[in-house]
Amino acid sequence: MYQFLVSFTVQPDRRDDFVRAARRTARDSLAKEPGSHRFEIVADEENPDVFYLNEVYADAAAFRAHAEGPYFAAFFADASAYAAGPTWLMRGDVVPDSAVV
Repeated sequence: MYQFLVSFTVQPDRRDDFVRAARRTARDSLAKEPGSHRFEIVADEENPDVFYLNEVYADAAAFRAHAEGPYFAAFFADASAYAAGPTWLMRGDVVPDSAVV
């Protein structure tokens, strides 16, 4: 599983717009992209202008397919007008239980 966490800083008067755009992207990606497994929108507990997207894909190739697809493009076409980001906070493959560390 390939997972990442990114943050966006959103203009205060456009928070609802950001959440709507992210929810639409989540809905469409999860329903229509077989490699998409999780897409969560998280509001920062201290700063109401910061949101996180926590996403999980079958593998890095599935994320690349998402990033090259129409839902990703539509999200950024909309959100880039009022949100700064993404700031990458974490990305990589989940370490399986069977892995020796």
